[in-house]
Amino acid sequence: MLKKFKDLSEREILALAIQNEEEDGRIFGEFADQLRESYPATAQMFEEMREEEAAHRDRLFATFRERFGDHIPLIRRENVKGFLKRRPLWLVRPLGVDAARKHAQLMEMEAVRFYQRAATRVTHIPTRELLNRLADEERKHSETAGELEEKHLTESARAQEDKSHDKLFLLQVIQPGLAGLIDGSISTLAPIFAAAYATHRTWEAFLVGLAASIGAGISMGFTEALSDDGSLTGRGSPWIRGAATGLMTTAGGMGHTLPFLIKDFRVAMIVAFLVVAAELATISYVRHKYMDSPFLQVTFQVLIGGVLVLLTGILIGSS
Repeated sequence: MLKKFKDLSEREILALAIQNEEEDGRIFGEFADQLRESYPATAQMFEEMREEEAAHRDRLFATFRERFGDHIPLIRRENVKGFLKRRPLWLVRPLGVDAARKHAQLMEMEAVRFYQRAATRVTHIPTRELLNRLADEERKHSETAGELEEKHLTESARAQEDKSHDKLFLLQVIQPGLAGLIDGSISTLAPIFAAAYATHRTWEAFLVGLAASIGAGISMGFTEALSDDGSLTGRGSPWIRGAATGLMTTAGGMGHTLPFLIKDFRVAMIVAFLVVAAELATISYVRHKYMDSPFLQVTFQVLIGGVLVLLTGILIGSS
């Protein structure tokens, strides 16, 4: 049963404030710990914010002990109506730096509202003054965070963090998406062109391509999602990786499947061959851009693989 804020006693309000500061300090500490390796400057910013929260807690505890003794009743924000429901973002690995900063801003806004309301509920003058001062400090906390960010995120530090951010994007999106694009573009060539040359009917080839593309997308998506949970490898959410892989696999297969909607077999084949060439060129470019691979080398590798699979399908369909 949640308790209404207006029904809290002054003892409970102070206890709740102490618990809030302890929790916020731990969250900032978790942010600092998780971001330290990839974003050291931002991690130092959160570490200083954690120290500020610890100082607030100590001031509140000193007031509580003076008025009510050492025993603090166990009351948390989830026991009181009106608090925002917090998503446990600090448990997510790898933690997004932008998400951490936005979450910190919401925490500061909520702290300001809490202290403003708490001050109106307290009759003890020194306690009310403390709560009002803490409200002012929390209100300035966003400015302090900006100053800390400016202090720690120098141009070189920001460049280094941007590089780390690009690396995470590569691991979490580009690599699984590229794997799906390669699989969808190349592995579906054989069944589609085998069906086309075996039947010389574009609609039958289209149905085979549709089934092969969607089936491969589902298979590759689940394979990637179940490969690891990202907690140790830093490759991010398995479902995001799986979705990227599955969608790109399907897209890769559908690229050279759609031309078979053209009724004229010869025209459909010409368009399909052109699409295959464009797909192989796209794969080569993405590997060159994001994997730092020599363009001619990756083009040769992709071209050889694609041509071999394509010839396999043509030979089997023509036999």
